[in-house]
Amino acid sequence: MSDSSLRLVWVYPDLLSTYGDQGNALVVERRARQRGLDVQRVDVRSDQPVPTSGDIYLIGGGEDRPQRLAAERLRRDGGLSRAAENGAIIFSVCAGYQILGHEFINDLGEREPGLGLIDVVSTRGEGERCVGDVLADIDPRLGLPQLTGFENHQGVTHLGPTARPFARTVFGKGNGTGDGTEGAYNDTVFGTYMHGPVMARNPQIADLLLKLALDVNALPPTDDRWYEALRAERIAAASQPA
Repeated sequence: MSDSSLRLVWVYPDLLSTYGDQGNALVVERRARQRGLDVQRVDVRSDQPVPTSGDIYLIGGGEDRPQRLAAERLRRDGGLSRAAENGAIIFSVCAGYQILGHEFINDLGEREPGLGLIDVVSTRGEGERCVGDVLADIDPRLGLPQLTGFENHQGVTHLGPTARPFARTVFGKGNGTGDGTEGAYNDTVFGTYMHGPVMARNPQIADLLLKLALDVNALPPTDDRWYEALRAERIAAASQPA
């Protein structure tokens, strides 16, 4: 695979990168290079245009006002939406996940339009904030082991008919709807509430994005001992009674 190349775009790190979500970009980049892939990583700040020629786009979480600013600028820029139309792979976390939906509630208490790249609508929950470790069984069609992550959000995200749940929670609130769903996805666009960063805890997600971007069924094996030790630690911690 040494003759392959991949363009990785980290979207708005100045606005959307809470709880170490930039670690997702580091994990995807590292796991690509471990397979001999030539990776060009592009960090796009919110005052810069989003390129449309990327292969994988990553978006993190953020506080309420930065989320609104990011949504406004992404709508005005249009680059991420055009990249999705071109078949790019997009993975989003928390505030970024809400932005990819049809709408969410912004810091002014108003309904803010999203990009409509996933068939979801996010509102603000009235109960306790969703905080803590998450264990979730990923959609079997994605073929990955149980996921571990950390959530911290007030949002409640409802899936429309064309969105599939990314996972089903064993522990944690996930989308906050009470139906056990966590995140959502369609063919090339993914969203989750899980931080951690989620790909450090679950490097198989990074591998999934790489396989989709490269249109291959498998990747060469790599040393996963560190990742598996972290996964085992976090799964054991989450499984302990409170």
